[in-house]
Amino acid sequence: MSFLKFILKNPFRRKTSAFLAIVGIAIGIIVIVALGGITDGLVNTFEDTIHAGGADFQISGKETGDSAYGTNTIDASWTDKISNVSGVEEAYPIYVVLTSVGDDYMNTLIGINPDGTQLADISMKEGRLFENNANEVILGEIYADDNGYKIGDNIEIDSENFEVVGIFESGDSNMAGGVFTSISKVGELMDDEDSISNIYVKVNKGEDPQTVADRIDAQYGDNITTITSVMEMEQMADMLNMLQASTWAISLLAIVVGGLGIINTMLMSVFERTREIGVLKAVGWSNTKILTMIVGESLVITIVSAIIGSLIGFLACTLLGPQIGIEPLFTPKIFIQAFSIAIVVGIIGGLYPAIKAVRLPPTEALRYE
Repeated sequence: MSFLKFILKNPFRRKTSAFLAIVGIAIGIIVIVALGGITDGLVNTFEDTIHAGGADFQISGKETGDSAYGTNTIDASWTDKISNVSGVEEAYPIYVVLTSVGDDYMNTLIGINPDGTQLADISMKEGRLFENNANEVILGEIYADDNGYKIGDNIEIDSENFEVVGIFESGDSNMAGGVFTSISKVGELMDDEDSISNIYVKVNKGEDPQTVADRIDAQYGDNITTITSVMEMEQMADMLNMLQASTWAISLLAIVVGGLGIINTMLMSVFERTREIGVLKAVGWSNTKILTMIVGESLVITIVSAIIGSLIGFLACTLLGPQIGIEPLFTPKIFIQAFSIAIVVGIIGGLYPAIKAVRLPPTEALRYE
C-alpha cells in the first residue's frame, strides 16, 4: 500500500472517533458557510437598497442663483463629463424651473429624460411615462389630487397645451407636488436648451457613493458641487461592517472549537496506536514521515468535514433562507474560506499529536500494551 493510500484510509479504521471528529468540525463549517451566504445575501440586499430607486447623489452649480434649486444653471456638457468619472454608472441631467402651470402662476416644472425618471425616485401610479420631446406630462399625485387632474386631461404650461399621460407617486412631497416632462421640452420652453439645473448620479454596484462623490469633487470641485446623503451612507457602511465582523468572529470560534476537537481526536489516535508507531520507527520510518502521516490523517478528516459541512450549509440556506425572508448569496470566496479554515484546523490539530508521536522512544512504544 502506498504512503498516500495509507494516510487516506488510516483515519477511518476507528470509525466512531472519525465520525465524531467529522461531525464536530462539519458543524463549524456549516456555520461558516451558512453565515457567509446569509451575510453576503444581506450585503447584496443592502447594496441593492442603496443603489435602487433614487440617485445616490446630485450635482449642482457652484454659484448661488435664482433657479428652483437656488443655484445657477450649468452647461449641459457637464453630464458627459460626470458620466466618464470612474465609478459612475448613470448620470441624467434635470432642468427644474418655476413657471406657470395650469391655474398656478408659479409652480415647479421638472424636465428629465424619460429613461432617467427612476433616478428621481418616482414610480408610476397610473398611466405611462411621457415621451421624449412630446407635449406630454406626468403629475405628482398630490398635485393631481389638489387640482383635480386625471389622465387624458390637458394642462397649460407657459402658454402651451400638454396632455396628462400619467400620475406618479414619490416619497418626496416636493416631487409629489410637481410636474414632469422631457428635459428637451423644458429647454425649448425656456429657450435655453444648453442649460441644466442638476445631474442625478448613480454609482456602480459595489462602489461607495461618497468615494465617487469625492472623486468628482477632486476633478471638478472648482466648478460644481456634489450633494450627498453622507449620514445614510455611513450608517449603511457601519451595518455592513458589523455583519462582516460577526462572520469573522464566528469563523474564529469555529477554528478554535474545531482545532480543539481535532487535537483531541488525533491525541487519542496517537495514544491508541502507540505500539504501532513504535513498530514503524523500528522498521526505519523517520520522524518526518511519521509526522507527515499524523498531520495528513488530520487533514483528511478536516477536508472530509469541509466537504460535508459546505454541502449541508449550502442546502440548508438555499432551502430555508427564502422561507424566513433571506436570499443567501454564495460566492467562491465563502467556500475557499471554509476549506482554508478546515486546512488550518487540520494542520494545527494534527501538529501537536504528531510531535508527541515522533518523540516516543521506539523501545517504550514497543513495550506499550
